Amino acid sequence: MKHGELSEKIIGAAQAVLYELRPGLDEKLYENALVVELAERGMDVEQQKRYEVHYKGHLLGMLIPDLIVDSTVIVDTKVVTAFNETHVAQMLGYLSITGLHLALLLNFKHARLGVKRVVK
Repeated sequence: MKHGELSEKIIGAAQAVLYELRPGLDEKLYENALVVELAERGMDVEQQKRYEVHYKGHLLGMLIPDLIVDSTVIVDTKVVTAFNETHVAQMLGYLSITGLHLALLLNFKHARLGVKRVVK
């Protein structure tokens, strides 16, 4: 499993956040809490890092993933009923632009953390 140990650490941190805050809050609150939890666990976290998106030499705009952990894994926080194809497609696009190989979708909607690994 690609980046398995790091993935497990990130998921453990997200579970701690969900346990403490409980379901029902805004995605941004979980994202901010996850930054704190990951940092306290010794991981390097970049929040809202900007990546330029180009097409045929033209700057189209910026891609801004929620979190990049240890310069290796994209983490996207969600509060949704269930993950769908759009969420996965978005992460595949993020992986393509960033050059990274693993994204974790984390769903804080329910009492049990939802996790979806997206690998490029």
